[in-house]
Amino acid sequence: MRSIAATRTIVCIATIVTSFVAAGHALAQAKYQLPPKVIVDILDAAPLPTVAVSPSRQQIALLERASMPPIADLSQPMLRLAGARINPKTNGPQRPPSVIGLSVKRIADGKTVRIPLPPGAKIEWVGFSPDSRRVAFTETRTSGIVLWVADTATGAAKPLTQPTLNGTMGSACVWVNAASLLCRTVPALRGLPPKPSAVPVGPNIQENAGKAAPVSTYEDLLKTAHDDALFEYYFTSQLAFVNAGTGVQTPVGKPAVFAIASPSPNGEFILVSRLKQPFSHLVPYSDFAREFEVWSRAGVLVRTIADLPSNETVPMLGVPIGPRDFTWNPNEPATLVWTEALDGGDLRTLVAQRDRLCVLQAPFTGPPSEWLKFQHRIQSITWTSANIALVTEFDRATRVRRTWTIEAGVARRAFEVSAEDRYRDPGRPVLKPRFGGGPGVIMQVSDWIYLEGDGASPKGDRPFLDRFNVKTFETERLFQCEGESYESVAGVLADDGRTLLTRYETARRPPNYLVRDLTTRSERALTDFKDPAPQLAGVERQFITYTRKDGIALSGTLYLPPGYAKGARLPLVMWAYPREFTDPAMAGQVSGSPYRFTTYTGASHLFFLTQGYAVLDNPSMPIVGPGETANDSYVEQLVASAEAAVEKVVEMGVADRDRIGVGGHSYGAFMTANLLAHSRLFRAGIARSGAYNRSLTPFGFQSERRTFWEVPDTYAKMSPFWYANAVRDPILLIHGEVDDNSGTFPIQSERLYMALKGHGATVRYVTLPNEAHGYAARESVLHTIYEMVTWFDRHVKNAVPKK
Repeated sequence: MRSIAATRTIVCIATIVTSFVAAGHALAQAKYQLPPKVIVDILDAAPLPTVAVSPSRQQIALLERASMPPIADLSQPMLRLAGARINPKTNGPQRPPSVIGLSVKRIADGKTVRIPLPPGAKIEWVGFSPDSRRVAFTETRTSGIVLWVADTATGAAKPLTQPTLNGTMGSACVWVNAASLLCRTVPALRGLPPKPSAVPVGPNIQENAGKAAPVSTYEDLLKTAHDDALFEYYFTSQLAFVNAGTGVQTPVGKPAVFAIASPSPNGEFILVSRLKQPFSHLVPYSDFAREFEVWSRAGVLVRTIADLPSNETVPMLGVPIGPRDFTWNPNEPATLVWTEALDGGDLRTLVAQRDRLCVLQAPFTGPPSEWLKFQHRIQSITWTSANIALVTEFDRATRVRRTWTIEAGVARRAFEVSAEDRYRDPGRPVLKPRFGGGPGVIMQVSDWIYLEGDGASPKGDRPFLDRFNVKTFETERLFQCEGESYESVAGVLADDGRTLLTRYETARRPPNYLVRDLTTRSERALTDFKDPAPQLAGVERQFITYTRKDGIALSGTLYLPPGYAKGARLPLVMWAYPREFTDPAMAGQVSGSPYRFTTYTGASHLFFLTQGYAVLDNPSMPIVGPGETANDSYVEQLVASAEAAVEKVVEMGVADRDRIGVGGHSYGAFMTANLLAHSRLFRAGIARSGAYNRSLTPFGFQSERRTFWEVPDTYAKMSPFWYANAVRDPILLIHGEVDDNSGTFPIQSERLYMALKGHGATVRYVTLPNEAHGYAARESVLHTIYEMVTWFDRHVKNAVPKK
């Protein structure tokens, strides 16, 4: 039997421990926790396969993916160099590939051929050969990356290389023709990686000689001379042609750090972009100084097209001076096309035309010719199979996007629409199915091309397929989704556009692929994927609309849990992401469809449905203002949108006003912290991987392109860090410890936590080891959901009613 003194000692110790935790001191490192079993079971189920159509349009590839990698995979060695993250053991991306199975299905009869893979294989890149007789893929092993090729008719597969491919710059290989691929390989005589000096030889210094360099905030930049040496060591590749039948490799030119290595359509030339020293410590490698060159197939320099400096000094909203956006014309043997700015790359310069297109043909001996000039900034250029170019330009000031057809040097305006206007979007040109690495080519039959679009409308999205005459600009609708379903075009299987591959789903049926005959009005199922989450088959989904107090129309998708009793008021989770608009009418346009099948993947907020919550998903949070001024009233508009959403769900009788939580990821986390700082609409919040102090992103963020020094008051008012003393409701902060997103450095959450703690807020701060901006590992995903459910169960579902 304990003595009174001993009992008092125990009580005192308990009080001390309680006070210690309540004061906000760090707890010992926790173990990963699991959410309720129903959530674990859903996430562990195999996700739906990904589908790719072959160039012949006679087969599809089915790519089976792993649900989530273990944290051990994300704990592999990582070098963070020039904006990239690589595994030095594999010479590829640090995050492992997700494809674990591959098969080819014939469209005509549904016959499926499975490609045999080594046990535990992890597949990165998959690409059909131009003739569709082969499919190539890369396998990431612990020692490196291997190129495989398989026969699409028999499934017979074999490795073509040793684990010597270099995947640091993305896909290591592209098809050149049906018989060969061009690959980046690790140089044979590379030697050992550079070692850091045990003792520093001096300081690391950066200097600017009076030139403005308004760059964004980037993670993983080069910082030291040793970083420079590591970057050059791991990113240097030897180009080589690989015979698709024998695997014989033919080296091309000398090793270099290649940002681009693109074979010409006839396979006789290669456009290369070589990165040059000194490497920048202000921007990622995509903005490094570089030379653009044309090489012969043998690797001999034919011509230097451009020698460009780094993009450090490109102005806000600007583009680099000199040639940019190189591409081959896919209809000609070897013709290069690129864009050049006519305004010094600066939108603030008033000129009649901002951009021009330039052309240079083989044998690349003469001067390039100017093709056409454009009033606004060129966004894209794509060719039809009949060599008609479609060029799209964009005016930032008005948000207007124009698309021109160019034939025989004559430009004609085909479309002009606001980039914010989803209702009038004419659709996207249908491309011929691409082989691995080939340029996109618009499918043209006679004078017609095909356009597929979302079909946005006040009643939701209704995907469509039109055919568009490039001579007369006549449009004819061939197909549009009807009824209580969502059906989009995955491929045009016949030249006349009358046979389609579509992806069909309903609110109750998972997406599957159909062969649809528009002439006979018949369809045939090509796949039979099952619902990966039957536990949530009883979820009810409603598309709701409502109005903000300033008259702007808003919408969202309301989910009700299985077994919901009509009239019952539930705890509700609102999960959103604000967006900027210049036109109030466009801000109110409806997005999404009530007839889409709901998939549950990753650390989704929709898992609250398994715990008796209602969820209002993606309620509109438009921030509207002319020109660049939308954010001047960000807080007022944000709160007004949230108020309207709360009033709607309460009015519908599905939500308890006293038990509503709010959450978001990235810019949605920023939104969440602001709503808790500037309103008392919510009992608690969840903010994941956000940025909370805009003075740390001084050269812009999201759609904001004014600098901190131009509009300091706007930056300050938008920053919830500056209002940490006003947060009165509980907030859960979660952040990946190696967040790789521009602007959302982990210090953003760390500093907000310290500010909230300093003012006595109820706050919990969770960091996830080895996780980037999005959370990938099974342990991390499950623990994140555990934290979210536990937090809202405590502070929303079971909250003490407000007085």
